[in-house]
Amino acid sequence: MSENIFNLKIFKWIDKNVVEEIILNTPEKTFNPWEIIFLQWEKSNWEAYIIKSWKVEVILNWKQIAILKEWDIVWEIALLNEEERTATVKAIEETTVLILNLDNLIEIINNDNNTINNTVIERIEENIKNSWEEVYLN
Repeated sequence: MSENIFNLKIFKWIDKNVVEEIILNTPEKTFNPWEIIFLQWEKSNWEAYIIKSWKVEVILNWKQIAILKEWDIVWEIALLNEEERTATVKAIEETTVLILNLDNLIEIINNDNNTINNTVIERIEENIKNSWEEVYLN
């Protein structure tokens, strides 16, 4: 596992062992080159995507606004709300992502093996809220 995973804002101040446990219990999905991961204005599916390998393109109103690479996270705000997607994201090359969703996180915590505890969800929610405020209020 790359050390970069621990630098994601969503995992800030969460013990590395806890982050490793979450990642090990998170499903993966591979997208083909130029395959759409999600479309702008789509309803939220309560999922965030951590790019495990290769790159994705972020498109806003038909213009590329960013290229995200390994261990970047896409749409973590979807873990908390039902807002529509604010951009389109598509794979540039064959891309593997880890799919974080609220149900999986709750299941991991409910099956606590003394590594993870209920404060993790609270910390993740706080980190997402702070990230959202940095992007949209500054």
